[in-house]
Amino acid sequence: MARKIGIDLGTANVLVYVKGRGIVLSEPSVVALSTKDNRIKAVGADALAMLGREPESIEVVRPLRNGVIADYDITQAMLKYFIEKANGRFSMSKPDVMICIPAGVTTVEMRAVKRAAEDAGARIAYLIREPLAAAIGANIPVAQPSGNLIIDIGGGTTEVAVISLNDIVVSTSVRVGGNRFDEAIAAYVKRKYNVLIGERTAESIKIEIGSALPLDRPLTMQVRGRDQVAGLPRTIEINSNEITEAIQETLDAVVNATRAVLAETPPELSSDIIDKGMVMTGGGSMLRRINDLLTDVTGVPCYVADQPANCVAIGTGLALEYIDILRDSLSGDELN
Repeated sequence: MARKIGIDLGTANVLVYVKGRGIVLSEPSVVALSTKDNRIKAVGADALAMLGREPESIEVVRPLRNGVIADYDITQAMLKYFIEKANGRFSMSKPDVMICIPAGVTTVEMRAVKRAAEDAGARIAYLIREPLAAAIGANIPVAQPSGNLIIDIGGGTTEVAVISLNDIVVSTSVRVGGNRFDEAIAAYVKRKYNVLIGERTAESIKIEIGSALPLDRPLTMQVRGRDQVAGLPRTIEINSNEITEAIQETLDAVVNATRAVLAETPPELSSDIIDKGMVMTGGGSMLRRINDLLTDVTGVPCYVADQPANCVAIGTGLALEYIDILRDSLSGDELN
């Protein structure tokens, strides 16, 4: 029997779900290359540890941009590494693989993901759209004739969709996610304090003190970077309300995407959503008070799912177990 593997191929992280074992891998979607011969030196956590600290002989890259493949060869090599790690390097059988894709990808982008998975060692590759996978992973009853609104904020994209009867009724995908939060924080610190900080420092600030709405008791954090004027290391103190200001434009994009989907939702499904509320998944949904922000601007209760960062990976893996039921909702066969 071929092993069944679900892969959340995210812009920021790759999560791998194996039937019967749950999530077995969660590593950054980062690859370190030799600049001399383009040879892969490290993948995942080992490559991320080099980011911002690498010499000229090493280049650290993210082969996925905004949820789609930016560099095919590196993505295929990264997938091969993760599939072999999950399936067992010396396994004699190729696994069946389900990979999630953003709801708004083109046929060309879908074909690239499917071919990369097959070239990386999959026996057969199916594609499932992220909002549907997230809803399944969040234990939302997607099979019922009832409206369920899911907001999945990943590293590169935010997916908002209404799901009923095992498929997406209305959806939108905006290329804004956790990485854009990090970029906005770094730009804010540079603009306000004349201090340059790296990608990993910006992410740490977001996790430690980031909030979508001002806090009654602002959190503070010491941040180290390089002074643009003096060119020397400098430490500043920044608070959570400043981070709220820094990421406002990115938050507006998430809010507008949610409003756009609600505006297009059929009345019967809108009624269901008002009763049940909206569910948030993805790493970006762990930002403090982001569900409160969406509740305030839409008037619809918004909740964060359990294990929000894992929902897409869990749903992608579970979808392989219900392949016959979900077949009409999946992509892949028509791309051969």
